[in-house]
Amino acid sequence: MSDRIFELMAPCHFGLEAVLKKEIQNLGYEISQVEDGRVAFWGSPAAVCRANIFLRTAERILIKAGSFRAVTFEELFQETKAIAWEKFIPPDGKFWVKKAGSVKSRLFSPTDIQSIMKKAMVERMKQAYGLDAIPETGSHYPLRVFLYKDQVTVGLDTSGESLHKRGYRRLASKAPIEETLAAALILLTPWKSDRILVDPFCGSGTFPIEAAMIAANMAPGVDRSFLAEDWKNLIPRKYWYAAMDEAAEQVNPEISVDIQGYDIDGDIIKAARANAQTAGVDHLIHFQQRPVAKLSHPKKYGFLITNPPYGERLEDKSHLPALYTELGERFQALDAWSAYLITAYEDVEKYMGRKADKNRKIYNGMMKTYFYQFMGPKPPKRNAGNNRV
Repeated sequence: MSDRIFELMAPCHFGLEAVLKKEIQNLGYEISQVEDGRVAFWGSPAAVCRANIFLRTAERILIKAGSFRAVTFEELFQETKAIAWEKFIPPDGKFWVKKAGSVKSRLFSPTDIQSIMKKAMVERMKQAYGLDAIPETGSHYPLRVFLYKDQVTVGLDTSGESLHKRGYRRLASKAPIEETLAAALILLTPWKSDRILVDPFCGSGTFPIEAAMIAANMAPGVDRSFLAEDWKNLIPRKYWYAAMDEAAEQVNPEISVDIQGYDIDGDIIKAARANAQTAGVDHLIHFQQRPVAKLSHPKKYGFLITNPPYGERLEDKSHLPALYTELGERFQALDAWSAYLITAYEDVEKYMGRKADKNRKIYNGMMKTYFYQFMGPKPPKRNAGNNRV
């Protein structure tokens, strides 16, 4: 079983596939395909555990059970039945199509797709195991199905709850950024742990916490459980223990960093501190109640990485010109800094007072957002001989 190779699929935010691809390669796995919002790769049962625990930017890890073309419900039934479900699901396994998504396909009703595929799986399982009925009293094996241009891709969800739910965010601000998205945006920047990072709109602390976890080499999945931990037929428990041990060995608790989070709301700052404590990185972050007008730092070459307000409601939008003007002025006053902003507000450059060096379109759920990148100068290289700049 240990030398069985799966094709694994990792969904991610649209526009951030390259970040996830690099993460997967850094874990040592071969990429099989990169599509919009999804990266596929080859891996053993141990890879399922390591991917769930170590990947910062994946939404979940799926084991690909099969893919086929279907334009009628009869084709969907027969092709689903043709998949060797007995290789994935034990006789007492509980299985269902948890989610079905359809884009540019003739089959588009999620409830019909779900019920027809379930019936086909039951027929296959009854034949394969010689049973009159499937008890479904054992471990859970939910499926996720994607239809794109009549091509059906079927995956078993090993993660359970989405991987953005690291387990540390007990308290959230009004419009929190997902942990996986925050991590991906940090990884898109040249920020490293020896550089300053400030989030002037930190909310419940997601950017500073994810940055601190990256700096200390803390795996994002160490404090949560995964659905496939119960799949003893596919993934022996020893692989989960080995991956957790690997994660524990890699943590660097002695790291020294300058990571700061500010927010105008004192209660939100308290929540951010509590979240950081739960994540085990509160000693690495300085949180402070501070409005953007008071944003300052004495040192050079720092980074602003933030998710400023962008007026989800129309009445909020009237405050945005003043807010972004103030942010732009404070940014210009910082010495040789860079700024990275994710926002749905399209007049950022007008009020920040300069054009972004790069602008990347990223879908945050169904919302189109922009990642504005205002690059500062690179710091001079350190001289290894005397450690002076």
